Amino acid sequence: MRPYHLLAKPAGAACNLRCGYCFFLSKDTLYPGETFLMDERTLENYIRQLMISSVGAEVHVTWQGGEPLLRGIEFFRRSVELARAHARPGQRVVHSIQTNGTLVDEEWAAFFKENRYLVGLSIDGPGALHDAYRLDKQGRGSFDAVTRAWNTLRRHGVDVNILCAVHAGNADHPLAVYRFFRDTLGAQYLQFIPIVERSAGKKPHGAAPGAAVTDRSVPAGKFGAFLIAVFDEWLRRDVGRVFVISFEAALGSWLGLHQSCVVAPVCGGSPVLMQNGDVYPCDHFVEPDRRLGNIRDTPLATLLASERQLRFGRKKSASLPRYCRECPVLFACHGECPRNRFIAAPDGEPGLNYLCAGYRAFFTHIDGPMRRMAAAIRRGPACS
Repeated sequence: MRPYHLLAKPAGAACNLRCGYCFFLSKDTLYPGETFLMDERTLENYIRQLMISSVGAEVHVTWQGGEPLLRGIEFFRRSVELARAHARPGQRVVHSIQTNGTLVDEEWAAFFKENRYLVGLSIDGPGALHDAYRLDKQGRGSFDAVTRAWNTLRRHGVDVNILCAVHAGNADHPLAVYRFFRDTLGAQYLQFIPIVERSAGKKPHGAAPGAAVTDRSVPAGKFGAFLIAVFDEWLRRDVGRVFVISFEAALGSWLGLHQSCVVAPVCGGSPVLMQNGDVYPCDHFVEPDRRLGNIRDTPLATLLASERQLRFGRKKSASLPRYCRECPVLFACHGECPRNRFIAAPDGEPGLNYLCAGYRAFFTHIDGPMRRMAAAIRRGPACS
């Protein structure tokens, strides 16, 4: 069985925010009338099976939402106990969680520090840019609460990464966003993810019939320009001091390694476990017809090694249009995520990624520096 990185949803799609671009809030309709909270029986079953099926010495217990902190701190204390109890000899458990931060307080921060959690905090830039779409259910911005969480976590010495969505509200301000993270927050680990929302309405250029995006979505060209602007700033002064996941993943591609599912040639390495034990192939394909099964009925290892999951993974490369297959930077992106492949290539063939123009510009721009970095890594440290 190949390695995987499973995302577990302890509170399902439930969230205390209502971010304008969130694609996961609607997933609560999958389980009408059911609780959105994972029970302890499912928790123990999950942790036990995770330890059994994980490949390698390092096991990642990763929580995501919705907003996972809605499940309450005692649930997570129990998850740590169970991981310790079920870990096999030689296994090292790594705990991580992605949160909007609004529920983080001193108790949560102390817990994360005590148990060596890696915390991903969702922030979209300085105040006005963050609050463009990251609102609570009363329509109020969440920036003040999130920055309080950042300061609380840092004060407790918790390892924190920034996850920034790039959308229509902040795409025109790449350096303001990057410098805010670097200079104001003092962040060292950043991840930028593009917001692409399918919608009825005006179609993007080159779109296939029925393919349209919302006004919140980042235009492909602007996403590429955003990454290029940040990369140039990072290359000029921050290499080795600030770590940007998009650039780390790109360097992996130039080294022939694919550590991020987005740019890997095969999908299926990031499956999802819902609060009731249902397993899906990917966070972006939590849909009724994609359900692989439930860990109460079928072992997690069996579900993830099933022909259905393997076929899902292989389809990523098999479904590439010719325009992608002949692209000089195919090795760097492999067509990106299949969920975004809804426009037509210049020759009219369907299945091109909506973000293609942006990624192609970005990967072409960074080719020289990446080649030099990859060559330096292959040579290894110089002898003194």
